[in-house]
Amino acid sequence: MKYYLAIDIGASSGRHMLGHIENGKLVCEEIYRFPNGMIEKDGSQCWDLDLLLSEILHGMKQCADRGKTPVSVGIDTWGVDFVLLDSDGCILGNTVAYRDSRTNDMDAEVYKCMPEAELYHRSGIPRQMFNTIFQLMAVKKTDSPLLDKAEKLLFIPDYLHYVLSGVAKTEYSIASTSGLLNAQSREWDDEIINACGFPMGIFQEIIPSGTCLGELTAEIQSKVGFNAKVVVPPAHDTASAVMAIPSIDEDTLFISSGTWSVMGAERSAPNCSPESMAKAFANEGGYGYRTVFLRNIMGLWMIQSVKNALDNAYSFAALCEMAEKSSISSIVDCNHHRFFAPESMINALRNACEETAQPVPETPGELAAVIYNSLASCYSLAIKELEQLTGVEYPVIYVIGGGANAGYLNALTARYTGKSVKVGPIEATAIGNVLSQMIFDGVFEDVYAARAVVG
Repeated sequence: MKYYLAIDIGASSGRHMLGHIENGKLVCEEIYRFPNGMIEKDGSQCWDLDLLLSEILHGMKQCADRGKTPVSVGIDTWGVDFVLLDSDGCILGNTVAYRDSRTNDMDAEVYKCMPEAELYHRSGIPRQMFNTIFQLMAVKKTDSPLLDKAEKLLFIPDYLHYVLSGVAKTEYSIASTSGLLNAQSREWDDEIINACGFPMGIFQEIIPSGTCLGELTAEIQSKVGFNAKVVVPPAHDTASAVMAIPSIDEDTLFISSGTWSVMGAERSAPNCSPESMAKAFANEGGYGYRTVFLRNIMGLWMIQSVKNALDNAYSFAALCEMAEKSSISSIVDCNHHRFFAPESMINALRNACEETAQPVPETPGELAAVIYNSLASCYSLAIKELEQLTGVEYPVIYVIGGGANAGYLNALTARYTGKSVKVGPIEATAIGNVLSQMIFDGVFEDVYAARAVVG
């Protein structure tokens, strides 16, 4: 039996999933799951990479302990965040997270270097304050010695692959989230990088999804108890999730539902038009150098924050059930910056309703109902705009990722959009990661053959 290990790390949790083919069917088994989250360090919101690496190795060792040694391993994570490495391969400074406030006002600094319209025309990435380009500008403005000392810039999954294999490369899909990649050439955009005053030498060679970096280093082998190839999946979790859409159509509409709700369609070429920019659509990378044309919507981060604020007294299922029984009709703009990282999500929701003269949610059920109805309303608007931009009318929405469990939200999505909603797979990101490794190993001829098995 051949096993393939996907290590899928999100902003709130990570998981090790072993995939194999059995009687012509794809079988995935969760080996290990661990929490993840931001920590406060030196006044900044940061990621604890030492802890992440420890969890990665612990989960890999679990495979050996169960006698299920994978032939390859690959890691995917969220986008935009990065580390800077010195000449010895050591991390410089803290690994600051995308929700940190250091990027405040950095858009103005970047647009002094290159106008917003030209930047979008080149990169296909709209203004989102967490994008790598704004983070790097913040480093340049506040911690310039870090850029002077840096030998390499690696995104989070690139760095984790580097630790496992000893090879430093940057995978295409994760690079595409940065705002520094040329959407047409699919290479680093020298004009953007030079205009911003970032050192060109820190950016690594871009490789396509499904590239094998080699094998585990001797040091990693000694820690986990086996050797395996390191096969880089679509390292951006959205791109891996899109790989697992159970459709063999060339152009498929999806919502990757998790901490973020990512709504979009897989396309053969980018759309960097002024109309696309005005509607804040991003051209991100996908498997096979395809373009994932999408919009980020705030997503289940809102209900996660409310659940935490209520001391986790209610499960997500309970909140859905209470929301369904609620009659409140208030709708808020989920993409408003006030919901990005508020001190209190509950207060942010109430203030937004009060300011727009709508009923103010008081109970947990009303808070949940406002969130779920608002998300479905945002989906509907975004889909209409996507159809206008692509000239394609999509009859079906594929809802993938953890949010596929939210039955009430899926029903609302069908009601607000008037489209058929197909749900699953829930572990789409890990499955897409596994599929890319299987394609490399010759199990599937291409992504469409792999998707047919998922279906």
